[in-house]
Amino acid sequence: MLEKSGFDGAKAEAFAGKLLEIINGGCLSLMISVGHKTGLFDVMSRLEKPSTSEEIAKEANLNERYVREWLGGMVVGGIVEYDPDGKKYLLPTEHSAFTTRAAGIDNLALFSQYISLMGLVEDRIVDCFRYGGGVPYSEYPAFQTLQAEETSRVFNSRLIDQIVPLTGQDTISKLQNGASVLEIGCGRGHALNLMAKAFQNSKFMGYDFSDEGVEAGKKESKEMNLTNVEFEVKDVNTITDTNKYDLVMAFDTIHDQAHPTTVLSKIYSALKTNGTFLMQDIAASSNTEENIQNPLAPTLYTFSTMHCLTVSLAQGGEGLGTVWGRELAKQKLREAGFSEAIDIKQIDGDILNYYYVVKKT
Repeated sequence: MLEKSGFDGAKAEAFAGKLLEIINGGCLSLMISVGHKTGLFDVMSRLEKPSTSEEIAKEANLNERYVREWLGGMVVGGIVEYDPDGKKYLLPTEHSAFTTRAAGIDNLALFSQYISLMGLVEDRIVDCFRYGGGVPYSEYPAFQTLQAEETSRVFNSRLIDQIVPLTGQDTISKLQNGASVLEIGCGRGHALNLMAKAFQNSKFMGYDFSDEGVEAGKKESKEMNLTNVEFEVKDVNTITDTNKYDLVMAFDTIHDQAHPTTVLSKIYSALKTNGTFLMQDIAASSNTEENIQNPLAPTLYTFSTMHCLTVSLAQGGEGLGTVWGRELAKQKLREAGFSEAIDIKQIDGDILNYYYVVKKT
C-alpha cells in the first residue's frame, strides 16, 4: 500500500540525480538525431582512426564549427572518445555497431529522430491535457518517412525468413502456390513489395489512408518490376471485402486506429475460412505494474502520449495507445470474432514487438 512518509534526504538526492540523468539523456537524444541525419556517425565509422574536427567535417561536407560542438556533446555523453593532446575524436567500433546505417537492424540512433518530431507537437499535447481532443496525424511532418526508415531495416532482414514463417507451414504453402494477401495500414508498402517479390504466385493488396504512402508503395513496386501487388488509398474502417483473403497482415498499426474494434471485425470478415491474421504490435502488458521491468516502457508510454494515443483521439477514436498490451489485444481479437487459440510469438533480438497469429474458423 502506498503512503506518505517522512522526508528521506538520501532518497531525494538519488531522485535528483536520476532527473539530471534523464535531462542529459533527452538532450543527447537530439544530438544523436543530428548525428544520424547528417551522417556524422557513418563518416566517423568509415574513417576508422582518430580524426580532428576539421577532418571529420571535411569528410562529411559539413560546417566545422557545428561539427566541433556536436563532437563535444558526444564526448561528454560517452559516445565518442577524445584525445586532448592531438584534439582527435574516435567513434569506437563497439559504438558504431549501434549508431550507423551499416549496422542495419541494430542501428538505434535513428530512433532518436522521434524525440525532435514529438517535440514539435508538445504544446498541442499540453492543450489536449487541458481541453481533451487530440493532435491529428497531419501535424507530424515526415512521420511516415521516418517510420518507413525504421521498419524497412527490420523487414529487409527478417520479414521473409523470420516473420512470415510465424504464420505456419500451411500459410507458407498457400503463399508459394498462390494466395490472396491483404495488408492493413501498409504505409509506404515496403513489406508488401518484399512479399510480392518473394511469393510471385500470390496476389497482394495494400490499404492505407495516406496518399503519400500509397504513391510511394506504387513507385517502389514499379522499380522492382512487380506485377502481383496493388495499393489503394482507403480508410480501413470502410473495408467491405468478405471471405477474400488467405492472409491479412497489420504491422504496428492496429493500436493507432481510431476504431480498432471495427477494423479487427472487418479483418475477420475479409479472411477466408481457415485464413490467417498476422498482427505485429508492441510487446507490452495492459497492466502498468507488469511493464515496470520492461526496458522500453518509458519510451513506449512517451510515444503513446505524444503520438499514438492523441492521433486516435483526434479522430474521436478509442485511444488505445501504444501500450494497450497483450491482454487487451486478445480481448479485442475475441470481440472481432476470432475464436481459435491466439498465439503470441516473438523473434530473437526483437524486444519491441509481439506477433499475434490467429486463424478464422
